Amino acid sequence: MNTLIAIFIGGGLGSVTRFGISSLVTSNFKEINPVGTLTSNIISTIILGALLFFTTDKFMISPTLKALLVVGFCGGFSTFSTFSYETFELLRGGNYLFAAANLLVSIFLGVGVLFILARSI
Repeated sequence: MNTLIAIFIGGGLGSVTRFGISSLVTSNFKEINPVGTLTSNIISTIILGALLFFTTDKFMISPTLKALLVVGFCGGFSTFSTFSYETFELLRGGNYLFAAANLLVSIFLGVGVLFILARSI
């Protein structure tokens, strides 16, 4: 039960953080702008990579704290559904180049950042 509560708290904190980041990044835009979601997803990936490093055998943390940070916070902070929605809206609006760029940059940058961080473990 403690793990579920930890994930719940972490998810709420991650979601509020994502909302804050997205609001800051996209405050001057009236239309769909996936830069806020991209920023949140990349920051979340960096945090996830750092957590993977710090939760190895060298740095032990409790399973509950790991669940709060990895599953809860990073899960709430990153968002695939918003990424999908924004890309869909770009396609629907005829912004094919921006939609393709959003897909490629999000996937390659996200996986690339995690790959670079994971190599240092």
